[in-house]
Amino acid sequence: MKHRLLLLFFFGTLAVLAQDTDAPSGNTFYREDQFYLGLSYNLILDLPDGVSQSNLPYGLLAGFIRDFPLNPEGTVALGIGLGYGVNSYYTNLRAVEEGDDIRYEVLTAGSEYRRNKFETHIIELPLEFRWRNSTPVDYKFWRVYGGFKLGYVVGSRSKFVTRDFVDSFYNTDTRNFRYGIQLSVGYNTFNLHFYYGLNDLFEEGVTGPDNTPLGMRPLHLGLIFYIL
Repeated sequence: MKHRLLLLFFFGTLAVLAQDTDAPSGNTFYREDQFYLGLSYNLILDLPDGVSQSNLPYGLLAGFIRDFPLNPEGTVALGIGLGYGVNSYYTNLRAVEEGDDIRYEVLTAGSEYRRNKFETHIIELPLEFRWRNSTPVDYKFWRVYGGFKLGYVVGSRSKFVTRDFVDSFYNTDTRNFRYGIQLSVGYNTFNLHFYYGLNDLFEEGVTGPDNTPLGMRPLHLGLIFYIL
């Protein structure tokens, strides 16, 4: 129910932002690439010893970016947006809820389980410097969009699944405030997208087995699609 209300608020905000996206009459400036959809493969860097990724870690993102052209040709612009992201990470690092605390253990190669993951839902604020060789009538063009992305985790869950039972709970150890750098490069419909997190996935002081700090950072590689 919580996530449904957040999504309703999110898409309602997009509808308000999307109004008045065309340049005023007589202004040669024009706007590009207002909405975006993306799919990523989620890597985790700086994994503790013995921890590895598995399955297909994925990310989904969608949102709206307000385009602010900086020159009459429209080839250079700034983009400020609002988005929503869902990211899943599959590893052999299991979170175990023990009262008000969470303990982490490394699942061995002989452990019989179907999947083990943690998942985050994030409200995102992308900030981009945009270059493209477009024109007001040409919708097939090269683009290079680089910038910064802020995020706030509104939901985080750990889930462990075996043949016999499912252990799932909200994980409060993940870091709520997120930020990183991103880059999108491509032509026309298909564009490569990269995101590197500049802070850790878990809060400072959260440790794994042998009191090893969980200083893991995300690297997302995928595709992003822009829609006017």
